Amino acid sequence: MKIRGAFILPIILAFYSCGEAPAFSPKPRAYPRVEYPAKAYQPFDEDYCSFTFEYPTYAEVIQDTLFFDEKPADPCWFDLYFPAFDSRLYCSYYPIKGASSFEKLKSDAFEMADWHNKKANYIEELRIEREGGVSGFAFIISGPAASPLQFYLTDSTSHFLRGALYFNTQARPDSLAPIYKFLEEDVMRMIETFSWRGRE
Repeated sequence: MKIRGAFILPIILAFYSCGEAPAFSPKPRAYPRVEYPAKAYQPFDEDYCSFTFEYPTYAEVIQDTLFFDEKPADPCWFDLYFPAFDSRLYCSYYPIKGASSFEKLKSDAFEMADWHNKKANYIEELRIEREGGVSGFAFIISGPAASPLQFYLTDSTSHFLRGALYFNTQARPDSLAPIYKFLEEDVMRMIETFSWRGRE
C-alpha cells in the first residue's frame, strides 16, 4: 500500500500543478516622480559680471572662487545650481583680447561641444543673433552625452561667455529627457533676456 501511495501522490500533485496559474510578467521599469517647480524668473544682477539676464527663482547663483585649486580666469565665473534636479549650468566669462583671442575662444566652444559627439546621437547648432551686440551659438546635444546643452554669447570685441549644463548623475536620456526639456526652456530664457551692461 505504501509503495502504491508513493506513486499516486506525485501524479495527483502533477495534475493539480497543471491548472492555469497566472503568468508572471515583470513590472516595467519606473523612474522616480519629479516635482517640477512653477516657472518664475528674476534678474541676474551680480556686480562681478558685465551683463544681466533672467534666471529661474528655483536656481541659486554660486560664484566660483576656485578652479582646480586655483583662482578662476575671471571673477565672473559662476554656476546656476538647480537643487531640485541636482544639476548645474557652469558659466565662464573671458574678456576678449584681440581678434586672435576671439577666434580661439570661439573655436574652443565648438570643440567642447563637439567633444560630446563620441556619445551624442546628434548635435543641433542654433545661431544666436540679437540686438544689443549679443551673438553666439547654442548646442542642443541629443543622446547619452554628459552635457545636453551648451552655448556661448559674445559681442565679438570685448566679452565672451560660455555655458554648459551638467547633471550630477549618469547620463540616462530616457529618464532625464523631461528634465532636460524643462531646463532647456530656462537656458533659452536666459539667452533671450541677456544683455551687456551699458548696451541695453
